[in-house]
Amino acid sequence: MNSESNVKEDIPSIGHFIGGQGVAANGATQAVFNPATGEINSLVSLADASTVDKAIQSAHKAFPNWRNTPPQKRAKILFKFRELLEQHADALCALITAEHGKVLDDARGELGRGIEVVEYACGISELLKGEFSKNAGPGVDSWSELQPLGVVAGITPFNFPAMVPMWMFPMAIACGNTFILKPSERDPSVALLMAELFREAGLPAGVFNVVNGDKSAVDALLLDARISAVSFVGSTPIAESIYKQATDNGKRVQALGGAKNHAVIMPDADIESSVDALMGAAYGSCGERCMAVSVVVCVGNDLADKVIARFKTKIAALKIGPGTDLNNDMGPLISQAAKDRIIRYIEQGIAEGAQLVADGRGLVVADYENGFFIGGCLFDGVTESMSIYRDEIFGPVLCVVRAQNLEEAMGLIDRHEFGNGACIFTRDGETARVFTDNIQVGMVGVNVALPVPIASQSFGGWKRSLFGDLYVYGPDAIRFYTHRKTMTQRWPSNGVLEGASYSFPNS
Repeated sequence: MNSESNVKEDIPSIGHFIGGQGVAANGATQAVFNPATGEINSLVSLADASTVDKAIQSAHKAFPNWRNTPPQKRAKILFKFRELLEQHADALCALITAEHGKVLDDARGELGRGIEVVEYACGISELLKGEFSKNAGPGVDSWSELQPLGVVAGITPFNFPAMVPMWMFPMAIACGNTFILKPSERDPSVALLMAELFREAGLPAGVFNVVNGDKSAVDALLLDARISAVSFVGSTPIAESIYKQATDNGKRVQALGGAKNHAVIMPDADIESSVDALMGAAYGSCGERCMAVSVVVCVGNDLADKVIARFKTKIAALKIGPGTDLNNDMGPLISQAAKDRIIRYIEQGIAEGAQLVADGRGLVVADYENGFFIGGCLFDGVTESMSIYRDEIFGPVLCVVRAQNLEEAMGLIDRHEFGNGACIFTRDGETARVFTDNIQVGMVGVNVALPVPIASQSFGGWKRSLFGDLYVYGPDAIRFYTHRKTMTQRWPSNGVLEGASYSFPNS
């Protein structure tokens, strides 16, 4: 944590967005770094309880009118918001790269996937249709409606400062809720620009609010009775803690946690195309993705040797540097702390007996010596007992595990505590079918390294990768952000009701 007194006076401050307008930073602040240079970009305000309360008050006040706004009118605002996102794509992506570090092409991909969710939310009039049954009984009609919950909150991670918030707030707001976003304090600027664009699109004041902060701000949201539901994406320990704390306080919760995504390469797979796909899945965004492939399971020792040799060549050719350089494949990590943690995992992997066949620890980028860079790393001889296999490293570290057959490979995946995603590379349809039918994870790819569902599906894992019953975006978002209410109605003939009946009613 930093105070105004120990940094340069000309460093800009980042505040909040409450009640349809920006709110200046005050109180405690934290440095926001440029990961490529290691320099402080800005200071973000850490909201205290009173600031969070103002955001909740604003959202609570805005809810009755927004709830009663026709879905088609909400959709028109979302259409305009989508248009503005595309018009300001360059500015949004520049902010992502400046504060997160990922290369601009990756930032564009992130923003594009987020916009796809906004597009899906634009169909809210169709998505909110209820059900109607005429003459469910003699003269009795029955129907259901999907009604908004109220004030809902989203707590999002640093690795996708545009996309992950857009997994949440467009759908929640389209359903008639008001929303409070608590983005990562490491890269907060994108959320604030999106809030400004939403206001420009015509969103009423208080419907969308952004509160920057740390754990204190999160706790204030989790404890407040006016918050009806919480969406979270982050590590498993925090996801589990948030799920428990929020449900203990009577809230609906979806908390997406960690991952250890496996890729199985079968002997019949094309090695060149498989490794090409997995290079992007493992080292894209410096491995800071919840869907990043971090374990490759090679079926057969001969295959493993060939795959590792190909990986070594590809890793040596990686272009690593600032994300603003369009020629680079990989940018820096988010922070020095993240780099230090990943180096500790690498050292632990060596100590536990794994073979480090590609070592990115000594990488120095010319003119960016203070940046948070690390090169691509590759381990061979990894086993289930090793920490580099068990834990989510969240960096450019890929582990190769050798298996003798498909059954052994699938057993590895099924035994792991995480069940986020997995993929298989094969040319055999029967093998693919066995894998997709039986593997114990939530998202599966066949010759697709990053099987992220499209916006009209839903995203989520199994086991300790998800706490809660519903995934994010897609059809599950409608279920998560609404209550189903069923009405049964009867209008008696000539205004006369039947006499008392003591049997249970039936049709």
